[in-house]
Amino acid sequence: MSIEKNIQTVKNFFAAIGRGDREALLALVAEDIEWIIPGTDWPLAGTYRGQAGLADMLETASRSMETSTEPQEFVAQGDRVLVVGFANGKVKATNKPFEDDWIFAITVQGDKLTSIREYVDTQALARAAQVDTSGPA
Repeated sequence: MSIEKNIQTVKNFFAAIGRGDREALLALVAEDIEWIIPGTDWPLAGTYRGQAGLADMLETASRSMETSTEPQEFVAQGDRVLVVGFANGKVKATNKPFEDDWIFAITVQGDKLTSIREYVDTQALARAAQVDTSGPA
């Protein structure tokens, strides 16, 4: 595929996320997709494999977070598309807000996303997921 088509495929993916359109989202990813979200101490950290893994991650995300994500820049070379963006929201369990500058490194083969690696502000997300255990002062 051309670089322009790869970028459009990724834009379509983010549009499906924004609409909450799970069916369109799954139609844009390979059956064996791998999505890596680094970090610990927050609900979405981990490696998700296949469309079932992606569906599980999306379900976990909807149960644990309210978020709005905004891709701001798309940079592509060959089958790789880097997306620079910003997200904000809150972790439902703690009701704590977060702001997150992020980059997604996405591989597109044919017309499907085959891998996603997130580079996120894991500290901000872990802080928002941390339960306060210090009681009243």
